[in-house]
Amino acid sequence: MTSVTSPPTAGPVRASRDTLLAELAGLVGLEQLRSRELDRYSIGNDASHFLLTPDAVVVAREAAEVGVLFRTSARLGVPLTLRSGGTSLSGQGVTDGILVDVRRHFTDVTVLDGGARVRVQPGVTVRMLNARLAPYGRKFGPDPASEAACTIGGVIANNSSGMACGTTENSYRTLESMVLVLPSGTVVDTGASDADALLAAREPELHAGLLRLRDRVRGDAASVTTITAQYSMKNTMGYGLNSFLDFDRPAEVLAHLVIGSEGTLGFVAEATFRTVPLRTRAASTLLVFDDLAAANRSLPALVASGAATLELLDATSLRVGQSLADVPPAVAALDVDRQAALLLEYQSTDADQLEHLVAGAGDVLAGLPLVAAAPLTSDAAVRAQLWKLRKGLFTSVAWARPSGTTALLEDIAVPVASLADTCAELTVLFDSHGYRDSVIFGHAKDGNVHFMITDRFEGEAALGRYADFTEAMVDLVLGHGGSLKAEHGTGRVMAPYVRRQFGDELYEVMREVKRLVDPAGTLNPGVLLDDDPTAHLRHIKLTPPVEEEVDRCVECGYCEPVCPSRDLTMTPRQRIVARRAEQAALAAGDTALARAIDEQYDYDGLQTCAVDGMCQTACPVLINTGDLVRRLRRDEHTPVARRGWTAAARHWGAASGAGSKGLLVARALPTPVVPAVTGLNRAARAVVPTELLPLWSPELPGGGRSRSATAGPLRTAPGEEVDAVYLPACVNAMFGPVQGSRGVQWSLQELCARAGVRLLVPESVDDLCCGTPWSSKGLPEGYAAMQQRVRADVLRATRDGALPLVTDASSCTEGLLKALAGSGVTVVDAVAFVAERVLPRLPAGEKVASLAVHPTCSSHQLGLDAALLEVADAVADTVHVPVAWGCCAFAGDRGLLHPELTASATAAEAAEVVGVGAEAHASCNRTCELGMTRAVGQEYQHVLELLAAQLPD
Repeated sequence: MTSVTSPPTAGPVRASRDTLLAELAGLVGLEQLRSRELDRYSIGNDASHFLLTPDAVVVAREAAEVGVLFRTSARLGVPLTLRSGGTSLSGQGVTDGILVDVRRHFTDVTVLDGGARVRVQPGVTVRMLNARLAPYGRKFGPDPASEAACTIGGVIANNSSGMACGTTENSYRTLESMVLVLPSGTVVDTGASDADALLAAREPELHAGLLRLRDRVRGDAASVTTITAQYSMKNTMGYGLNSFLDFDRPAEVLAHLVIGSEGTLGFVAEATFRTVPLRTRAASTLLVFDDLAAANRSLPALVASGAATLELLDATSLRVGQSLADVPPAVAALDVDRQAALLLEYQSTDADQLEHLVAGAGDVLAGLPLVAAAPLTSDAAVRAQLWKLRKGLFTSVAWARPSGTTALLEDIAVPVASLADTCAELTVLFDSHGYRDSVIFGHAKDGNVHFMITDRFEGEAALGRYADFTEAMVDLVLGHGGSLKAEHGTGRVMAPYVRRQFGDELYEVMREVKRLVDPAGTLNPGVLLDDDPTAHLRHIKLTPPVEEEVDRCVECGYCEPVCPSRDLTMTPRQRIVARRAEQAALAAGDTALARAIDEQYDYDGLQTCAVDGMCQTACPVLINTGDLVRRLRRDEHTPVARRGWTAAARHWGAASGAGSKGLLVARALPTPVVPAVTGLNRAARAVVPTELLPLWSPELPGGGRSRSATAGPLRTAPGEEVDAVYLPACVNAMFGPVQGSRGVQWSLQELCARAGVRLLVPESVDDLCCGTPWSSKGLPEGYAAMQQRVRADVLRATRDGALPLVTDASSCTEGLLKALAGSGVTVVDAVAFVAERVLPRLPAGEKVASLAVHPTCSSHQLGLDAALLEVADAVADTVHVPVAWGCCAFAGDRGLLHPELTASATAAEAAEVVGVGAEAHASCNRTCELGMTRAVGQEYQHVLELLAAQLPD
């Protein structure tokens, strides 16, 4: 293979892996170098259908360090690829050389000019950036469906667009300037007044070459015509040659060439963008047509009506959507045969303007050949369902593929007038090449659709079929005057076809751009430009079946931003990828590799997983990687450990009481003794497995009172005069309250008494638990023993479910819902119970000035956050929920066994909370309060304790 990204003369012979690792260790240190088998095989994957395994992964800390890595890569002849979000679908984020993680330490955001501009680093996700801009009524221009996981670095690298931004609000059009690290190590701030002078002084050949290419392009009428036509639609094929027409100065030309360059021209250390208005007024509906052709023929009229988005869903998309949880009623009601749908939305910053748009749409919709259509609605819940289906469509459709197959997703753009014919001809191609379960969906307003084919892409027959299909598809799209890539980037998949789309002259211009900027050709070679006509057929990823919990994972990475261990060890995607890599190694007979991955997986994959379920909230197909971890933990327990935990379940009052007494003793230690005890504890953990011996630290509270003692007379049922049964969480008895507080159990009892709400605490309360400690550790026997006890005692206390069951820790609410599933008992979290039944009956108290609130992973998953904020509003004049909020990872005892996990998980949120300087701090789960107290250095307590403290005497 001869790659156009190779240097024009023979470069250095590629250094061996041992030489590379020695060089990198000397440059960045072992802390930043990830060279274990587990790291290489788990971090190396992205969401595309390509698979390459890096020789090493480096977690870069600053821009200058990236420049050093660039020079080292060129000197050693080893390819280097930058990685931020890992949501790439075209293979531009994988390498067999050096993979540089530029996400973890590049997360700064600076809002400028009241939100009109924003300066942002590449590791920030689109969703996080928009959360920072929302208070200003502004947003980031690009709006990709993967906003939860894709990073600004990836958006820049691919010139990503999305549902509504089209070609006018993408990163190319909204970029103001960037700080760019070139392959030579030169750093250029393109917004600086001396940017061009600096470029001319430090990179004279590049500066002169850009001017020469600018004039060459402008002086060729055919080139100008081609470029104008190509960029009148979405187009991410090759380098953005419109830069030579749109800008004069070399620094500005270079900055815009970097947009969409897929990491082949340099590293964008930060970028400044003009933001766009946040259009908070919207009305949506789903329009159902008899078939794909009818939907596409309706586009011109809908576009003319001012539609902000027109998202196309074919029959397969609709069928897959019907199988998902929380399916929109409009989709669930369909008897899908060959129908297609358009998700239509009008947007505005002004209510009157939206009303005008909706009114004008009436006549347009009346003239369309609709099979079904709901009225346009601004109802947030209905709209959220529709958009959840659309934004998760890639993952959902790929999830429905046959086990063991690979999903290939492509995106094309054609003039809107040609879309109907293009889709019809694509469908013929699917059938003629044997791709029976193919799907078409996408941004129809822009003539941009995605299509997916699935197969097991190995063997001569399968690869031959794919090659033939690709050739026919290329001819089809180019025949309609379209672009082979619209927003996912050229990547590896379409690199061999850039010349065919642009012609020889403009292709040579692109080659010259690459040569000028990266003469060594080591920056992401094989991506964007490649003369090998078979390049797209190599390195295709296979996904061997491993575990039923995760076999449908398509490695999209949506789970990663919400994972509490993401910056310490692994993410859910990486845990799944590592299991697949181990299985693939075994299948290939590489037992040494499989053994290494398995051994390294214990701490990274199992012990530092919080099993908090947050990954499931982000996954479009609801994969909970915690289920996998729980099962693997179960397999690791010895028979002795199983019996011990089962015995604890049967005598929980004694076991939990012992823990409480131990904390009381530790809390009572004289101050001079504390360092010695702490040292002994740490020394013991160096000998005893850390999974068996918790780490004590002085900021932990002492033990609490038993639940039965705090309940007092509430343990006696006053006949029929009971409103609810109250099961206080055992964790509140094990860990005592904040000094000066009487705890959440006393607080809830007092709040209910003041409101005239009557509670009953079960007689056996000290022996009851929700069962989460056993389920999270993978101890089914102990869990079954506790579940049996809880179900029997709760049914007795609630009179077979006639009374609701209230508990006062959100994780216990979640645990009791699972333990009592199917019993007929209604489980209610104390925060929701107070918000609905108690708060309206309480007198107003004196509020604190400001309150920082930490929602928990359980409160989020259970939909309790609204109630939490309602109670918080009753406590404080100002309530602050951190933008960087996430799971604290204390996870029962995980914060005691692995405090480094909680420290990593809470770092960003803690920094934000410290900056706010709130008067009080609250949450709704005792262990989460302990984790946040440790992170922030301020006491967190249950929000109901703060509410009770305000009750007038």
